[in-house]
Amino acid sequence: MESLFVGIKEFPTEKIILIAPDNKKKEAESIKKDLAKFRIPTHIVYIEGITEVEIWENTFKAISEIRSAEKNKEILVNVATGDRVTRCAATSAAFVNGFKAFATSGEEAMMLPVMKFSYYKMIPDKKMDILKILHDKDCCSSLEELSKKTGMSLPLISYHINGNLKSDGLKTMGLVDTKEEKGRVSVDLSSMGRMIVKGYVHQK
Repeated sequence: MESLFVGIKEFPTEKIILIAPDNKKKEAESIKKDLAKFRIPTHIVYIEGITEVEIWENTFKAISEIRSAEKNKEILVNVATGDRVTRCAATSAAFVNGFKAFATSGEEAMMLPVMKFSYYKMIPDKKMDILKILHDKDCCSSLEELSKKTGMSLPLISYHINGNLKSDGLKTMGLVDTKEEKGRVSVDLSSMGRMIVKGYVHQK
């Protein structure tokens, strides 16, 4: 609550949107009740999941949906509240969706450096096709299987996954994870890769 009120004191506040895990409903409703005393409209967005992966993905989804619902409004993301996982997820989601974010130190708010970038501009069409195949189909137990499903040669698939000295691959970009077992390399979407494909990251 202290960090929340620092933000209210520092910045003109039209309304507050709380993003809260399902298991924090009681606390969120209590905060909403407290804010009502100051006549600040408060909306609560509950996110499902208890694992770190679920919390990250659903936090990205929530912030992406807030962006769509609050078009043409200046939105500041307070990343000083919540636990370590939710703070990290909110900070990353704010950056990739083009929002300003701030933390707090005592009674002061500290704006975080604005990081403007677009994953979509960094991902060529061929790499995006690979991400979509990994998301939409039961794939891939090996690079050979991914090669067949994409219609790309094995060397080209390896290049898109691993990259080279001049170009980052999907693995280096943190969008896929690979695992080698019995001489075969399997490929899976990472959490960020899933969020890219699902559109939870703003396209600038």
